[in-house]
Amino acid sequence: MSEIENEGVSDAPVEYPKSAPEDRETAGPLDDSEANPVRPYVDLGGVKVLPREGLHLRLEVEEGSKRVVAVGLDYANSTLQVQPFAAPRSSGLWHEIRDQIAEQISRQGGTTTVREGAFGPELLAQIPVASTDGSAGHMRLARFIGVDGPRWFLRGVIAGEAAVEPSAAEKIEDLFRSIVVVRGSTPMPPRDLIPLRMPAAAGSAEAAPA
Repeated sequence: MSEIENEGVSDAPVEYPKSAPEDRETAGPLDDSEANPVRPYVDLGGVKVLPREGLHLRLEVEEGSKRVVAVGLDYANSTLQVQPFAAPRSSGLWHEIRDQIAEQISRQGGTTTVREGAFGPELLAQIPVASTDGSAGHMRLARFIGVDGPRWFLRGVIAGEAAVEPSAAEKIEDLFRSIVVVRGSTPMPPRDLIPLRMPAAAGSAEAAPA
């Protein structure tokens, strides 16, 4: 979950164009260098989140390493999971990663559809969820979105009402745009998770095992 799977990639590097809204630099998701420094962001290391009424923040923690591997945002009867990854300076990751996500979901028995969304191409997925007794369960609907920024890639997974209901979708899309990615200057291989951390103010976020 922390590093994006690299299976099925040939030895010869393939450069993909960046995938991002034309107004990303002004409307978000923003790079830390583009964000207003006086806004009251919650600092989670690799990302900053702008608080808003009704927003609940969860940090997803890897059980073995106790490392924070994702940020979960509950808002508008929906959930948005975000993960920031290091990326090349001149090329993007979303076009390739989108195909890999579709393959993974297909192997699980789910289905995906590529469609044009608010941030460019996105995946609308039906993912099988096993029932508690181990029998075949229901399908869960989710939207996979991604934006390539300067030396980073931000992936989002949307579930709940925002996966199907336009007014809820607009609220979650606005929330995703408000995310600020803090890439930092430390050299990192592309696809590595940019480190996340608990906010400085104790009790301002809940930690949940990944």
